[in-house]
Amino acid sequence: MTPNEQVEQAKQFIEEEIPYMPEIGLILGSGLGVLANAMEDVTVIHYSEIPHFPVSTVEGHAGELLVGTIQGRRAMMMKGRFHLYEGYDAQTVAFPIRVMKALGVKTLLVTNAAGGVNTGYAAGDLMLIRDHINLMYRSPLIGPNDTVFGVRFPDMSQAYSERLRELAHTAASEEGIALREGVYAAMLGPSYETPAEIRMLRTLGADAVGMSTVPEVVAARHAGLEVLGISCITNMAAGILDQPLSHDEVMETAERVKESFLNLVNRIIGKM
Repeated sequence: MTPNEQVEQAKQFIEEEIPYMPEIGLILGSGLGVLANAMEDVTVIHYSEIPHFPVSTVEGHAGELLVGTIQGRRAMMMKGRFHLYEGYDAQTVAFPIRVMKALGVKTLLVTNAAGGVNTGYAAGDLMLIRDHINLMYRSPLIGPNDTVFGVRFPDMSQAYSERLRELAHTAASEEGIALREGVYAAMLGPSYETPAEIRMLRTLGADAVGMSTVPEVVAARHAGLEVLGISCITNMAAGILDQPLSHDEVMETAERVKESFLNLVNRIIGKM
């Protein structure tokens, strides 16, 4: 079965479960599932029910596909994402993006929990992603290109929409939220980075580091979707503070900033 046939099967299954087609896609990172509380008229589909869909195996990722409305906009939300470190290849991680595109999604809002590389940042900051550095050395576009999904060599000079970033800054200002903007570095994981690796990333121009997002964004841009990315800085990266890193800290910080995060994303979607 071809990748396009797999996408079509997943699309057909979801179509039969939902009352309308979505226009906005959202992917929620670790501990950021609170955004699901803002969704109205919700239909919930477990990943395990959808043909060819992978399943989440990480704490803080519920493994549910939600379709409903946020601020009056029809949205499809992934409450939990997939990672290369779980053993999935990049094509599998990108599969839901292609299903979203097939269902009519035009705009993707992707969020993640990230470590602060920029020493001017603090745990709890929200960072708008201006650009990324792919140090996973994986791409969902490797292999034969199917023009149904996109062109062979997609442009990545505007991976994260300048128009949507401007809109996000306006929304943050209206909510009284301090919003950083910077470069996200994607590492394979699942171990956290060493202090030497963090110094390297800072030299390369990264402001935050994580283990997700880039495969989805590459697939989204390949598909012609407009992308906005937000990182929640849930901890300072290795070597910056004299303390070990843990996933518990990630979850605790995400819980602490959930109200600001929720207000910001609601305001952004209301302006789209």
